[in-house]
This record gives sequence, C-alpha cells and structure tokens, in this order.
Amino acid sequence: MVVQQFLPALDSLELALKHTPKELAGSDYVKGIISVAKQFERALLDAGVERIKTVGESFDPRLHEAISMEDQGGPNEVISEELQAGYTIGQDIIRHAMVRVVSTKS
Repeated sequence: MVVQQFLPALDSLELALKHTPKELAGSDYVKGIISVAKQFERALLDAGVERIKTVGESFDPRLHEAISMEDQGGPNEVISEELQAGYTIGQDIIRHAMVRVVSTKS
C-alpha cells in the first residue's frame, strides 16, 4: 500500500520535531517543518487514514504493540507513552502503534 511508504517520512519529521533544540523552538525553520508534517497528516486524513489513539487510552492488542509494560499492581493496562504512531484505514490496520504500557489500579 502506497500509504505505508509515506509513514517513515512522517515518523522522521515527528522525531525531528520532538528533538528540536530549545534555541530553535519557534524559528521559521521549525515552523516550516511543522507545516510539512501537517501537510502529510492532512493528506493521510484525506485518504481516509486515521491515527490510532494511544496515550491515556486502554491497551488494545488489536491496535497497539506493547514494547514494554510497567506493573504498578493493578488490573487496568493504560498506555503511558507512544513510541511510534499507528494508523488505520477504515477497519483495516495499516500499522500498529508501538507503545509503553502501565498497569494501574484505576
């Protein structure tokens, strides 16, 4: 699927933005990168591709791939961090979201 070929480019843009040096935050260069990332996101959304919800959501093995699990002694498995975005198109999963999970009491 062509969409899958674009996901690594979007991942790279998001990773670059996540690690933007503080002295560059708010610069025209960073604003340009943000704009390009948003264009990718809009194009994917227009193609019917949706990002899988992660942080704060209940872990669902149909949508999420747990990279690590922290046991805090509870029965509820909640996503604490997204390591790589996952995507769906309709009911089909294009790529599972890679996440860290914590088991909590509430």
